[in-house]
Amino acid sequence: MATDRVSKSSKWFTNKGLRLSLHRRRSKSSSTLSSPNSLTSPHTPKKDRAREDELKEVFRHFDSDGDGRISALELRAYFRSIGEYMSHEEAQSAINDLDADQDNMLDFQDFLRLMKREPNDYDDDLKTAFEMFEMEKGSGYITPKGLQRMLHRLGDAKSYDDCVAMIHVFDIDGNGVLDFHEFNQMMA
Repeated sequence: MATDRVSKSSKWFTNKGLRLSLHRRRSKSSSTLSSPNSLTSPHTPKKDRAREDELKEVFRHFDSDGDGRISALELRAYFRSIGEYMSHEEAQSAINDLDADQDNMLDFQDFLRLMKREPNDYDDDLKTAFEMFEMEKGSGYITPKGLQRMLHRLGDAKSYDDCVAMIHVFDIDGNGVLDFHEFNQMMA
C-alpha cells in the first residue's frame, strides 16, 4: 500500500522535474554530468554514502527553513523556482501520499523513498527534462538559448557562450543543438 502511495506521488514529481534539480546539483559539485540511473544501480558502500550526501543536498534545497522537513509551502516554492505552478492542495496531497509519520511534512526518510523509484521512471524523467529545455516546444532539439533560459530559471545563470560550449561537448552531429539522443548521452 505504501508503494502505491509512493508511485502515485512519484508521477507528479516526475512530471515536474525533481530529478532535474538533482542533475543540476551534481553538475555544480563535480563539473561532470552524472547519470540519474546511478540512483537505482548497484552501489558500493562509498557510492551509497556519496549518493546519500547528494540526496541530502537536494533535500536541503527543498527545505528552505532548515528544519529537516519539507512543507507544502516549501514544495510549492521549489516548483515555482523552476517555472511550474503547484497549488497548495496539490502540494499537500503529494506530501500526504509520501508522509510515513503523518505529520503533513516530508522528512528525509520520506524523501529517500521518493527517490528510490523504479528505473522505468528514468525514461519519463528524461523526456520531461528534455522538453523543459526546448526553446520551441515540440521542436525536438535544445538550442543554446533554450539551455540558457532554463538554467537561469533554475538559478544557475550562464552566458550564451557558456551554453554554446556546453552543447558543443555533446553535439555528436555538430549541428549546434542537442537532439533527444544527444541529450540522453549527456545525461548518461
